Amino acid sequence: MNKPKKVAERFDWTLCLLLFLFFLISCVAIYSGQASGQYEGNFVLGQIKNYAVGIFIVAVVMYFDSEQIKRLSWVFYGIGILLLIGLFVLPDSIVPEKKGASLWYVTPLGQIQPSEFVKVFLIIALSKVVVSHHEKITTKTIKTDILLLLKLGIVTVVPLGLIIVDDLGTALVIIAILAGIIMASGITWKIIVPMFGIGGAFAGVILYMVIAFPEILEKYLKIDTYQFFRIYSWLDPVSHKQGAGLQLYNSLLAVGSGLITGKGFGDRQVYIPDSHTDFIFSVIGEEYGFIGGSIVISLYFLLIYHLTKTALDTKDPFSTYICVGIISMITFHVFQNVGMTIQVLPITGIPLPFISYGGSSLMGNMFAMGLIFSIKYHQKYYMFESDANYVAKKTS
Repeated sequence: MNKPKKVAERFDWTLCLLLFLFFLISCVAIYSGQASGQYEGNFVLGQIKNYAVGIFIVAVVMYFDSEQIKRLSWVFYGIGILLLIGLFVLPDSIVPEKKGASLWYVTPLGQIQPSEFVKVFLIIALSKVVVSHHEKITTKTIKTDILLLLKLGIVTVVPLGLIIVDDLGTALVIIAILAGIIMASGITWKIIVPMFGIGGAFAGVILYMVIAFPEILEKYLKIDTYQFFRIYSWLDPVSHKQGAGLQLYNSLLAVGSGLITGKGFGDRQVYIPDSHTDFIFSVIGEEYGFIGGSIVISLYFLLIYHLTKTALDTKDPFSTYICVGIISMITFHVFQNVGMTIQVLPITGIPLPFISYGGSSLMGNMFAMGLIFSIKYHQKYYMFESDANYVAKKTS
């Protein structure tokens, strides 16, 4: 085994460059997004501070290797659950209600949304569950696969149940993370295909009920009526452009008016409320057109490719599942956020990773990137492939 001695050889420069590019895009887009005069503060300075804190988080997380992170997995998970419970039991002075939901803690350093960190904590916990299961059970059968599926479901259902009450968007991200790790965990497709099929059919039935029989869902599932208008405004934003469909309708105008090359930096004409947060892609589409939007999406493809390559290069199964969870999380975020700005998907309030303004979202994502930096930094290199295979088999 031969491990590089120089720090520069172990540092993930490619990931660093990608994050730097996202930082530049974020600052430029946020500057334009707040130019309508509706805001008093300078969110660009706030985003720079958020990135500074994120870099500190990356440096701290990168210090720990995979074995240390694995040992702390249930500590992270427990802290995350306690933070979510606190949203329901602590007084309004600490957990204020905003737009009918209590999602943030008020701290001297600003508002903190714990669910953004819980997503990463859950990835660590699920990775631990899969690795521990394979270490204990070496003979794979339908029964053992069902057992693993039950373990993953139990670990996920607790934070999911606490989050879905007030934050459907983040709950969908949790489900995406679980789905990604399930597909990579080795569970047979004889279980996965029917399970995902039933899940898809159930989602289709719910969507039909929202459209055709909303009163039933409101009465028996206690779903607030305002949640339905997200679906209605998604399907017909023109009819709801004075209400729930305002953001989507204006987003379509902004992206469409950008055409191929866009209107140019600062030349925005379509007003979108809070465009520096969830609808930041609309700003990019209007100012830089199809070309600018394609460049941003291509950067995300490069990021996903790099994370996939990291997952394939590492010989540690726990690190591989960490990568899979992070890939699932970021991929769903990007697909959902971009999709909702162009009416492909309903609006869920999910930010665009590394670009949308938001402290908790960015810090949570930087925590995830810290795990990737750690995998690269502490990765063991082998002179002969047989040595690597031996270690992989021994630890899996």
